[in-house]
Amino acid sequence: MPEKTDIHGVMIDNVNMDEALEIVLTMLKGKTANKIFTPNAEIIMQANRDPELLNILNSAELVIPDGAGVILASRILKCRLKEKVSGIDLVKKILTNTKKRPVSFFILGGKPGVAEKASINILSDYPKAKIMGFRNGYFEESETPEIIKQINDSKAEVLLVGLGAPKQEKWIHKYAGQLNSKVIMGIGGAIDVFAGNAALAPEFMRKAGLEWLFRLIKEPGRYKRMLDLPRFMILTFKKRLKQ
Repeated sequence: MPEKTDIHGVMIDNVNMDEALEIVLTMLKGKTANKIFTPNAEIIMQANRDPELLNILNSAELVIPDGAGVILASRILKCRLKEKVSGIDLVKKILTNTKKRPVSFFILGGKPGVAEKASINILSDYPKAKIMGFRNGYFEESETPEIIKQINDSKAEVLLVGLGAPKQEKWIHKYAGQLNSKVIMGIGGAIDVFAGNAALAPEFMRKAGLEWLFRLIKEPGRYKRMLDLPRFMILTFKKRLKQ
């Protein structure tokens, strides 16, 4: 197992993208469900305010550093993480690898019709992937047993959950023991990206760590949530000064 790096209480696995993919492929050979979470700076700050979320993140079998801010913090804190491993990029790696090893998926999340559209696009781009089912993310708690049955009946190996943080992490943690999928991964808004309803930042902005600026331009209403980014860096520098 990879070593863990403590970023403000969240224990991040120090892996690069290829290593994360190998871990997922190993999980697919197992018999039990494995949780994968993808915290960025905003989610880490949420976890600092929510002990339940912090414990849930740290209970996962794989926790990857999703965001340039997390990598920068690791450098400032002298516990350098290898590289950013974003959730959507890891999903794309798994999908690309279906050329070598076919994998079956169930997609849960998004507005009505979005998961279906994402499934169509994924099958077009990755014909060796198997989409066994999909379900939108708008449901009542009372519908959860029916949804779990639908997922288990599909026999999907990988369950992609896009309910938004921290709802998706808490949902996955609560029901992982009832699910038969080998990998259960929280992917946030990636379903909208696969559906073509949202765009990733241009590659030069992603490499420069400016995804937050791209999201803010596209979704100005996110500005309150994004106040956690400067808070995250202030917390990082305070911790560094105490070292």
